[in-house]
Amino acid sequence: SVAPMMDWTDRHCRVFHRLLAPHARLYTEMVHANAVVLGDRGRLLGFDPVEHPVALQLGGSEPGALANATRIGAEWGYDELNLNCGCPSDRVQAGRFGACLMREPSLVAECVAAMIEGAAASGRNVPVTVKCRLGVDEDHEYERFAAFIDAVAAAGCRTFVVHARNAWLQGLSPKENREVPPLRYDWAWRLKRERPGLEILVNGGIASEAQVHEQLAHVDGVMLGRAAYHDPYLLHRLDVALYGGELADRASLLRRLRPYVEAQLASGLALKHITRHVLGLFHGQPGGRLFRQVLSEGAHRPGAGWDLVEQALDATAGALAAG
Repeated sequence: SVAPMMDWTDRHCRVFHRLLAPHARLYTEMVHANAVVLGDRGRLLGFDPVEHPVALQLGGSEPGALANATRIGAEWGYDELNLNCGCPSDRVQAGRFGACLMREPSLVAECVAAMIEGAAASGRNVPVTVKCRLGVDEDHEYERFAAFIDAVAAAGCRTFVVHARNAWLQGLSPKENREVPPLRYDWAWRLKRERPGLEILVNGGIASEAQVHEQLAHVDGVMLGRAAYHDPYLLHRLDVALYGGELADRASLLRRLRPYVEAQLASGLALKHITRHVLGLFHGQPGGRLFRQVLSEGAHRPGAGWDLVEQALDATAGALAAG
């Protein structure tokens, strides 16, 4: 699955990722439950049908609001509703949601139970899942982590996405929180061994095909975040390795996005809002920097259209041939 990332995994990003990986489960950015209930739902929740299967990730700690937001999300057609108990941002702590919920397993259990009721009220059978960390700050006891999982599982959650490091709520930025606290995949592996009836996915620091295959020997799935964004072709290689099919080259994959891009441009969207998500397509390839440069310099200009993408592909093909 492809992880939710604030300000990154918007609907244009997900349409592109779906082209690369037909079988991945895609996640939205985290949306606060109150925003879903009170805000502009078309803007917050709208997605293209090609994105299925797609999960809506919610933030919040108020069971009533989460139940409402879950019902609304299920009615909009999302395939999964995921509660974020892992985001370490300052905004999150002030609002008592995200990673600080790891310290309140009974509240999370109450939230999950309410979300399951909300999903049922939609008339659709949509699973409610949880994304969490191993703990907060100085929590270093596996038993405390397992007790959190057990409390939430008892409320009806069967699927947990485990970002296999702690969240530091004091002294680290959200970016540092994705890099500094040590990874402990063995906690997620042990959890799966000891709770075989739960579906356990691992997230955090996984950036290659080999690492994905290593994880899949121990757990049910892998969630990719930054790796999928910075090297999107990895998604395509993994999809083919795990589900079969033909490996397509980068340029032909990008050209499959053309009808979507042109429809969005015709509706008034600026090209830069889509092309920012494809900049990493030639990551690590000769010509990759040139590809990024042509798109970055041109996409914000008024009237920029598909021909700019073709220019970027031509420049890259030239560099590849010379490389």
